[in-house]
Amino acid sequence: MSTENALLTILVEKINNDTLVLPTLPAIALKVRRAADDPDVSLQKMAEVLGQDPALSARMMRIANSAYLSRSVKVESLNQAVTRIGLRQIKNTATALAMEQLFVSKNEIVREHINRVWECTVDVVASAIALLQLYKKENKQSKLNMDSMTLAALVHNIGVLPIFTEAERHDDVFANPTFLNVAVEKLSGRIGGVILRAWSFNDELIELTENWRNLEYQTAQVSYLDFVRLGVVVSGQMDSLKDAVLNLSQRKGLIEDLSLLESEEFINRRASARSVFD
Repeated sequence: MSTENALLTILVEKINNDTLVLPTLPAIALKVRRAADDPDVSLQKMAEVLGQDPALSARMMRIANSAYLSRSVKVESLNQAVTRIGLRQIKNTATALAMEQLFVSKNEIVREHINRVWECTVDVVASAIALLQLYKKENKQSKLNMDSMTLAALVHNIGVLPIFTEAERHDDVFANPTFLNVAVEKLSGRIGGVILRAWSFNDELIELTENWRNLEYQTAQVSYLDFVRLGVVVSGQMDSLKDAVLNLSQRKGLIEDLSLLESEEFINRRASARSVFD
Protein backbone atom coordinates (compact mmCIF):
# COMPACT_ATOMS: atom_id res chain seq x y z
CA MET A 1 0.00 0.00 0.00
CA SER A 2 1.35 3.44 -0.90
CA THR A 3 1.94 5.95 1.90
CA GLU A 4 -0.73 8.15 0.33
CA ASN A 5 -3.32 5.37 0.52
CA ALA A 6 -2.11 4.42 4.00
CA LEU A 7 -2.89 7.90 5.32
CA LEU A 8 -6.29 7.88 3.66
CA THR A 9 -7.04 4.41 5.02
CA ILE A 10 -6.12 5.44 8.57
CA LEU A 11 -8.30 8.53 8.38
CA VAL A 12 -11.29 6.72 6.87
CA GLU A 13 -11.09 3.95 9.47
CA LYS A 14 -10.98 6.47 12.29
CA ILE A 15 -13.94 8.37 10.85
CA ASN A 16 -15.95 5.15 10.48
CA ASN A 17 -14.98 3.92 13.95
CA ASP A 18 -15.63 7.32 15.53
CA THR A 19 -12.06 7.40 16.87
CA LEU A 20 -10.80 10.39 14.90
CA VAL A 21 -9.45 13.04 17.27
CA LEU A 22 -11.49 16.14 16.52
CA PRO A 23 -10.46 19.70 17.34
CA THR A 24 -12.41 21.36 20.11
CA LEU A 25 -13.60 24.92 20.03
CA PRO A 26 -11.33 27.29 21.98
CA ALA A 27 -12.52 27.76 25.55
CA ILE A 28 -13.40 31.42 25.06
CA ALA A 29 -15.57 30.56 22.06
CA LEU A 30 -17.44 27.97 24.12
CA LYS A 31 -17.99 30.49 26.93
CA VAL A 32 -19.32 33.09 24.51
CA ARG A 33 -21.62 30.61 22.77
CA ARG A 34 -23.02 29.40 26.09
CA ALA A 35 -23.57 32.96 27.27
CA ALA A 36 -25.23 33.93 23.98
CA ASP A 37 -27.60 30.97 24.30
CA ASP A 38 -28.69 32.14 27.76
CA PRO A 39 -31.99 34.02 27.29
CA ASP A 40 -31.22 36.11 30.38
CA VAL A 41 -27.72 37.23 29.39
CA SER A 42 -27.17 40.98 29.36
CA LEU A 43 -24.86 43.11 27.25
CA GLN A 44 -22.82 43.78 30.40
CA LYS A 45 -22.45 40.07 31.14
CA MET A 46 -21.40 39.35 27.57
CA ALA A 47 -18.80 42.10 27.75
CA GLU A 48 -17.44 40.50 30.94
CA VAL A 49 -17.15 37.11 29.22
CA LEU A 50 -15.34 38.62 26.24
CA GLY A 51 -13.10 40.59 28.57
CA GLN A 52 -11.56 37.31 29.77
CA ASP A 53 -9.66 37.12 26.48
CA PRO A 54 -7.71 40.31 25.70
CA ALA A 55 -6.94 39.30 22.11
CA LEU A 56 -10.57 38.54 21.34
CA SER A 57 -11.67 41.74 23.06
CA ALA A 58 -9.28 43.77 20.92
CA ARG A 59 -10.59 42.20 17.75
CA MET A 60 -14.19 42.84 18.79
CA MET A 61 -13.31 46.49 19.27
CA ARG A 62 -11.66 46.54 15.85
CA ILE A 63 -14.75 45.04 14.22
CA ALA A 64 -17.05 47.49 15.98
CA ASN A 65 -14.97 50.40 14.67
CA SER A 66 -14.37 49.11 11.17
CA ALA A 67 -16.03 49.61 7.82
CA TYR A 68 -17.14 46.00 8.30
CA LEU A 69 -20.09 47.42 10.24
CA SER A 70 -20.25 50.62 8.20
CA ARG A 71 -20.22 52.88 11.26
CA SER A 72 -18.35 56.16 11.58
CA VAL A 73 -18.69 56.94 15.31
CA LYS A 74 -15.88 55.25 17.19
CA VAL A 75 -16.66 53.04 20.21
CA GLU A 76 -14.38 53.44 23.20
CA SER A 77 -15.22 50.41 25.37
CA LEU A 78 -15.96 46.71 25.09
CA ASN A 79 -19.50 47.37 26.37
CA GLN A 80 -20.07 49.77 23.49
CA ALA A 81 -18.59 47.26 21.06
CA VAL A 82 -20.95 44.53 22.26
CA THR A 83 -23.89 46.90 21.97
CA ARG A 84 -22.94 47.81 18.40
CA ILE A 85 -22.30 44.26 17.25
CA GLY A 86 -25.32 42.84 19.09
CA LEU A 87 -25.81 39.71 21.17
CA ARG A 88 -27.09 37.64 18.25
CA GLN A 89 -24.04 38.41 16.16
CA ILE A 90 -21.52 38.08 19.01
CA LYS A 91 -21.93 34.29 19.11
CA ASN A 92 -20.82 33.73 15.53
CA THR A 93 -18.30 36.56 15.49
CA ALA A 94 -16.49 35.37 18.62
CA THR A 95 -16.43 31.79 17.36
CA ALA A 96 -14.96 32.94 14.07
CA LEU A 97 -12.27 35.10 15.65
CA ALA A 98 -11.24 32.32 18.05
CA MET A 99 -10.82 29.84 15.19
CA GLU A 100 -7.21 30.89 14.54
CA GLN A 101 -6.17 29.20 17.79
CA LEU A 102 -6.85 25.81 16.19
CA PHE A 103 -4.43 26.26 13.29
CA VAL A 104 -1.20 25.29 15.05
CA SER A 105 1.36 22.49 14.76
CA LYS A 106 4.73 21.59 16.25
CA ASN A 107 5.97 19.81 13.13
CA GLU A 108 7.79 22.18 10.77
CA ILE A 109 6.38 20.76 7.53
CA VAL A 110 2.88 20.45 8.91
CA ARG A 111 3.13 23.94 10.45
CA GLU A 112 4.07 25.47 7.11
CA HIS A 113 1.14 23.71 5.48
CA ILE A 114 -1.33 24.68 8.19
CA ASN A 115 -0.16 28.30 8.19
CA ARG A 116 -0.71 28.43 4.45
CA VAL A 117 -4.21 26.98 4.86
CA TRP A 118 -5.01 29.60 7.52
CA GLU A 119 -3.82 32.45 5.32
CA CYS A 120 -5.85 31.10 2.40
CA THR A 121 -8.88 30.76 4.68
CA VAL A 122 -8.60 34.38 5.82
CA ASP A 123 -8.34 35.47 2.18
CA VAL A 124 -11.57 33.56 1.46
CA VAL A 125 -13.25 35.20 4.45
CA ALA A 126 -12.24 38.68 3.34
CA SER A 127 -13.35 38.09 -0.25
CA ALA A 128 -16.65 36.49 0.77
CA ILE A 129 -17.48 39.35 3.13
CA ALA A 130 -16.67 41.99 0.51
CA LEU A 131 -18.75 40.13 -2.08
CA LEU A 132 -21.71 39.82 0.28
CA GLN A 133 -21.52 43.51 1.17
CA LEU A 134 -21.67 44.46 -2.50
CA TYR A 135 -24.49 41.98 -3.09
CA LYS A 136 -26.55 43.40 -0.21
CA LYS A 137 -26.19 46.90 -1.62
CA GLU A 138 -28.26 45.75 -4.59
CA ASN A 139 -30.35 43.15 -2.75
CA LYS A 140 -31.38 44.83 0.48
CA GLN A 141 -34.02 42.19 1.18
CA SER A 142 -31.37 39.48 1.54
CA LYS A 143 -31.35 37.81 4.96
CA LEU A 144 -27.71 36.79 4.70
CA ASN A 145 -25.63 38.52 7.37
CA MET A 146 -21.96 39.31 7.83
CA ASP A 147 -21.29 37.43 11.07
CA SER A 148 -22.72 34.19 9.69
CA MET A 149 -20.79 34.78 6.46
CA THR A 150 -17.57 35.18 8.44
CA LEU A 151 -18.14 31.96 10.38
CA ALA A 152 -19.16 30.02 7.26
CA ALA A 153 -16.03 31.06 5.38
CA LEU A 154 -13.77 30.29 8.34
CA VAL A 155 -15.11 26.77 8.90
CA HIS A 156 -15.43 25.80 5.23
CA ASN A 157 -12.06 24.01 5.34
CA ILE A 158 -12.05 23.01 9.01
CA GLY A 159 -11.76 19.35 8.03
CA VAL A 160 -8.05 19.78 7.32
CA LEU A 161 -7.20 19.94 11.03
CA PRO A 162 -7.51 16.22 11.92
CA ILE A 163 -5.57 15.41 8.76
CA PHE A 164 -2.72 17.59 9.97
CA THR A 165 -2.97 16.05 13.44
CA GLU A 166 -2.63 12.53 12.00
CA ALA A 167 0.29 13.63 9.83
CA GLU A 168 1.99 15.12 12.87
CA ARG A 169 1.61 11.88 14.81
CA HIS A 170 3.31 9.95 12.01
CA ASP A 171 5.56 12.70 10.76
CA ASP A 172 8.24 10.32 9.47
CA VAL A 173 5.74 9.00 6.89
CA PHE A 174 2.92 11.46 6.38
CA ALA A 175 4.35 14.93 7.01
CA ASN A 176 4.80 15.37 3.29
CA PRO A 177 3.08 18.08 1.25
CA THR A 178 2.05 15.64 -1.48
CA PHE A 179 0.29 13.28 0.89
CA LEU A 180 -1.31 16.13 2.80
CA ASN A 181 -2.68 17.72 -0.37
CA VAL A 182 -4.24 14.45 -1.52
CA ALA A 183 -5.78 13.74 1.88
CA VAL A 184 -7.17 17.27 2.13
CA GLU A 185 -8.72 17.05 -1.33
CA LYS A 186 -10.33 13.66 -0.72
CA LEU A 187 -11.37 13.77 2.93
CA SER A 188 -11.47 17.28 4.39
CA GLY A 189 -15.11 17.86 3.43
CA ARG A 190 -16.31 14.67 5.05
CA ILE A 191 -14.20 15.29 8.15
CA GLY A 192 -15.40 18.88 8.31
CA GLY A 193 -18.98 17.67 8.54
CA VAL A 194 -18.03 15.35 11.40
CA ILE A 195 -16.41 18.24 13.27
CA LEU A 196 -19.31 20.64 12.87
CA ARG A 197 -21.80 17.99 13.99
CA ALA A 198 -19.67 17.45 17.10
CA TRP A 199 -19.75 21.21 17.68
CA SER A 200 -23.55 21.26 17.25
CA PHE A 201 -23.43 23.69 14.33
CA ASN A 202 -26.46 24.08 12.10
CA ASP A 203 -27.19 21.94 9.04
CA GLU A 204 -26.49 24.77 6.60
CA LEU A 205 -22.88 25.11 7.76
CA ILE A 206 -22.40 21.34 7.87
CA GLU A 207 -23.63 20.95 4.28
CA LEU A 208 -21.46 23.88 3.17
CA THR A 209 -18.36 22.34 4.70
CA GLU A 210 -19.07 18.94 3.18
CA ASN A 211 -19.95 20.14 -0.31
CA TRP A 212 -18.23 23.40 -1.23
CA ARG A 213 -15.79 21.61 -3.58
CA ASN A 214 -18.61 19.77 -5.35
CA LEU A 215 -20.25 22.11 -7.86
CA GLU A 216 -23.00 19.59 -8.52
CA TYR A 217 -24.27 20.44 -5.05
CA GLN A 218 -26.28 23.64 -5.37
CA THR A 219 -28.67 25.55 -3.14
CA ALA A 220 -31.97 26.74 -4.59
CA GLN A 221 -31.47 30.29 -3.32
CA VAL A 222 -28.35 32.44 -3.02
CA SER A 223 -26.55 31.17 0.07
CA TYR A 224 -23.38 31.40 2.13
CA LEU A 225 -22.12 28.42 0.13
CA ASP A 226 -22.23 30.48 -3.06
CA PHE A 227 -20.18 33.28 -1.52
CA VAL A 228 -17.65 30.82 -0.07
CA ARG A 229 -17.10 29.25 -3.48
CA LEU A 230 -16.79 32.63 -5.15
CA GLY A 231 -14.48 33.80 -2.36
CA VAL A 232 -12.27 30.76 -2.92
CA VAL A 233 -11.75 31.41 -6.63
CA VAL A 234 -11.43 35.18 -6.19
CA SER A 235 -8.66 34.45 -3.69
CA GLY A 236 -6.75 32.53 -6.35
CA GLN A 237 -7.62 29.01 -5.22
CA MET A 238 -9.39 26.16 -7.00
CA ASP A 239 -8.30 27.53 -10.39
CA SER A 240 -9.54 24.46 -12.24
CA LEU A 241 -13.10 25.40 -11.30
CA LYS A 242 -12.74 29.16 -11.60
CA ASP A 243 -14.69 29.62 -14.84
CA ALA A 244 -17.48 27.33 -13.68
CA VAL A 245 -17.81 29.11 -10.33
CA LEU A 246 -17.80 32.55 -11.95
CA ASN A 247 -20.47 31.47 -14.44
CA LEU A 248 -22.63 30.00 -11.68
CA SER A 249 -22.19 33.15 -9.59
CA GLN A 250 -23.38 35.34 -12.45
CA ARG A 251 -26.35 33.10 -13.21
CA LYS A 252 -27.46 33.14 -9.56
CA GLY A 253 -27.05 36.89 -9.36
CA LEU A 254 -24.19 37.11 -6.88
CA ILE A 255 -22.32 39.38 -9.21
CA GLU A 256 -23.53 40.90 -12.47
CA ASP A 257 -20.30 42.27 -13.91
CA LEU A 258 -17.01 40.48 -13.29
CA SER A 259 -15.17 43.78 -13.62
CA LEU A 260 -16.49 44.54 -10.13
CA LEU A 261 -13.84 42.14 -8.81
CA GLU A 262 -11.19 44.60 -9.99
CA SER A 263 -12.96 47.67 -8.64
CA GLU A 264 -11.54 49.91 -5.95
CA GLU A 265 -14.66 49.41 -3.84
CA PHE A 266 -14.27 45.63 -3.78
CA ILE A 267 -10.54 45.85 -3.08
CA ASN A 268 -11.09 48.29 -0.21
CA ARG A 269 -13.90 46.25 1.32
CA ARG A 270 -11.81 43.09 1.14
CA ALA A 271 -8.84 44.85 2.76
CA SER A 272 -11.08 46.11 5.56
CA ALA A 273 -12.41 42.63 6.26
CA ARG A 274 -8.91 41.18 6.06
CA SER A 275 -7.54 43.66 8.60
CA VAL A 276 -9.60 42.12 11.39
CA PHE A 277 -7.36 39.03 11.27
CA ASP A 278 -4.00 40.83 10.96
